[in-house]
Amino acid sequence: MPLPAVLIAGVPGLPEIKPGDDLGALIAKAVEENRLRITAGDVFVVTQKIVSKAEGRIIRLDSIDPSPRARAWAAEHHKDARVVEVVLREARAIIRMERGVLIAETQHGYICANAGVDASNTAPGTVTLLPE
Repeated sequence: MPLPAVLIAGVPGLPEIKPGDDLGALIAKAVEENRLRITAGDVFVVTQKIVSKAEGRIIRLDSIDPSPRARAWAAEHHKDARVVEVVLREARAIIRMERGVLIAETQHGYICANAGVDASNTAPGTVTLLPE
């Protein structure tokens, strides 16, 4: 029996997500404005990044005072000590911390790089944390 076809499409017109934004309402508005047809069984997938932003899980690095451990490891591996400190704070446990790679168990129980702390697609001088 052949598998049903899968269509993956982005929803155009979403704004930059900010703390407190209602993601459901923004997605519904973009769907309506673009006259997209939604049918039973359709699935919407959102990135953790926009959920993190909507939840306000954004850290300003200028508010972080790195610990001696973060400073030492960052210096040894040419990393930003403030980011390393955020990773250490977000980690339930450090699984591997060598050759410039931090693998951690998050508070959620996930094993991932940098405990999910991410500086991509964020304002300069900020990082996002995984969603609550």
